[in-house]
Amino acid sequence: MQSKQKGTFDAQAFLESAGVARKIVDYRRSEAIFTQGDPCDSVLYIQKGGVKLSVLSKTGREAVVAMLGPGDFFGEGCLAGQPVRMGSATALTSSTILQVDKDQMVRLLHKQHSLSDRFIAHMLARNIRIEEDLVDQLFNSSEKRLARTLLLLARYGEPDKPQKAVPKISQATLAEMVGTTRSRVNFFMNKFKRLGFIEYKEGLKVHNSLLTVVLHD
Repeated sequence: MQSKQKGTFDAQAFLESAGVARKIVDYRRSEAIFTQGDPCDSVLYIQKGGVKLSVLSKTGREAVVAMLGPGDFFGEGCLAGQPVRMGSATALTSSTILQVDKDQMVRLLHKQHSLSDRFIAHMLARNIRIEEDLVDQLFNSSEKRLARTLLLLARYGEPDKPQKAVPKISQATLAEMVGTTRSRVNFFMNKFKRLGFIEYKEGLKVHNSLLTVVLHD
């Protein structure tokens, strides 16, 4: 879906064009982009790298709610009137993030229909993903949830890419996303490697054949 959208409208090129007030910031791996409770005053767009969105409970427990990549927007809660960030955003890898002030983004969405269409499509896709994540958490085994998470991180579905690299991510973070223990993640990762679904040469790579785990009843 995203690749088709990018083919019809290049959001990054537009946001980088003259006349658009924005700030471009480079972040190191594991560096905080914003923290839960910070002022919610801008929409962000990933030019390069990856971003983890998480929420911290009052007891100190962290829940990973999304893993985003190039071409994704985040921090859009400011457009709905959120005064502070409801969660935290952390760079998964060295990342370049474009920040657009809330008021500027509102003006752009009103005036530039192509950007508005792209942004709405992104938000609809995000809502669908959240619903799928909930169904996955409620009904699927931890093995299936891990397989689906890896496929999503590898941007499964892009044409002509049967094997994709995944941004460097710890098994502890995968466990948080899947809702299981690190030892279980380690067990299933070894199993996936043994079956040829993933490999660790020059980083983690995911084969589309991993989809058989998700589809298996």
